[in-house]
Amino acid sequence: MKDLKGIIFDCDGVLFESRQANLAYYNTIFAEMGETLVISADDGPRAQLCHTACSHDVFVELLGPQKAQHALECAAGLDYRRFIPYMQPEPGMAQTLDRLSRRFSLALATNRGTSAEPILEHFDLRHHFSAVVTSRDVPRPKPSPDMLHLALQRLGLAGEQVLYIGDSDLDRQAAREAKILFAAYKTDVRGDLVLESFSGLLDWVGDAG
Repeated sequence: MKDLKGIIFDCDGVLFESRQANLAYYNTIFAEMGETLVISADDGPRAQLCHTACSHDVFVELLGPQKAQHALECAAGLDYRRFIPYMQPEPGMAQTLDRLSRRFSLALATNRGTSAEPILEHFDLRHHFSAVVTSRDVPRPKPSPDMLHLALQRLGLAGEQVLYIGDSDLDRQAAREAKILFAAYKTDVRGDLVLESFSGLLDWVGDAG
């Protein structure tokens, strides 16, 4: 991709293996509400929902619209930083961001809300990103392209100048609608290209030295 000027990253499943953190977060909220619902890593689509969707959509799907508002209120009073120790950075991620940020404009586009900034601060990653877009910044979360459109606007770039790296079908759909090249990261979701590591990303952009 000769005219590559920017790279947009998803957070969960790309920068971090965070399934354990996300399940602990949602199960804590369910317990505080007095719900008996417990989602495990083996819970298939429901576990994937907790890993990829915004909180509003998770609560509506798992608890129903009537209880979703109460769940959001419980979530607002819960400090996500208590779950950050469960998050595992992808191998080579920080070093790769450091190298890429010297050549490209980087952005984060995540269905996370208020938890995104504390995570970036905890792992000392915020300075690598020229733009951070969360579900709170747009009318519609992924799979809508709104988040990617806003990231492009903040980067000052066009879709054909950018690569988006994600791991879910929500990411794939958002990239398709935004007309951005999509890299599928460590997943069986189909992408314009497939990446299995951050070293593979460096190889692809020609910075493997």
